Amino acid sequence: MRSIRRTDTKPEVILRKALHRLGFRYRKDFRLDLGAMKVRPDVVFTARKVAVFVDGCFWHVCPEHGRLPAVNESYWSPKLRRNVERDRAADAALVEAGWQVVRLWEHESLDSAVAAVTQALKGASEHLSDHMGSGRG
Repeated sequence: MRSIRRTDTKPEVILRKALHRLGFRYRKDFRLDLGAMKVRPDVVFTARKVAVFVDGCFWHVCPEHGRLPAVNESYWSPKLRRNVERDRAADAALVEAGWQVVRLWEHESLDSAVAAVTQALKGASEHLSDHMGSGRG
């Protein structure tokens, strides 16, 4: 278990590099304190309040590729269920705090992942300009 990466997984690094090439700047593995809950999205756009997670198919029980191990099921089933429950709780806490959440599976194509993030950032920018532009004349 010690060799399992919590951060800098291959899909995460590939996504970050693509976003950086497009000119986006972000924080990686940045802890957000949301009341009693602490969340660490993989990629965080703090000014636009967009949190991006790149979820592994095994660890987050992908409906397409996730599978329960046949060995030591009494250990793995509750652990994986807790991961999914924690993901839902983190999503709810982020949304309640005014953040936009983007969840991507590790198997998604780079193009679709970048498109999902840029769409969220575009929406966040429009939302920010609506609030900031109201005082100008």
